[in-house]
Amino acid sequence: MLYNHVLVAVDLIEECRSVADHAVALAKTLDARLTLLHVVEPLAMAYGGDVPMDLSMLQQQQFEQAKEKMQLFAGDYGLPEDQLQIAFGHPRQEIHRVADEQDCDLIVVGSHGRHGLALLLGSTANDVLHGAPCDVIAVRLGKKSSKP
Repeated sequence: MLYNHVLVAVDLIEECRSVADHAVALAKTLDARLTLLHVVEPLAMAYGGDVPMDLSMLQQQQFEQAKEKMQLFAGDYGLPEDQLQIAFGHPRQEIHRVADEQDCDLIVVGSHGRHGLALLLGSTANDVLHGAPCDVIAVRLGKKSSKP
């Protein structure tokens, strides 16, 4: 079999539906297991890491909101709880870690298809590609969803 376990990393925003649609269809076609992953980034990372206050309460709320959104998002695809993962940390590192731990052989991520300076500055899809423990497919965001 070409791929046995597909990991799809999503931001849980509507724009990521095309990524999830692509991964779900691919997993069905290949008769592969599918794991849906969302990474919650530490708030301190968003503010340069130098925040003079305790953000743990806000971080916990952010994690709980992500959990609720994940269940709603995954519910549209009929994915059971054991196929959902929420990680906390830097997206590239967490996507690689989960792919490695779950023995995934394909990662599916979304890409904005940046050009020029934006490409040089990087993106999560570009980050994930470098050093990935398996193959990576980048689905262009903004594509029309294949779901009816």
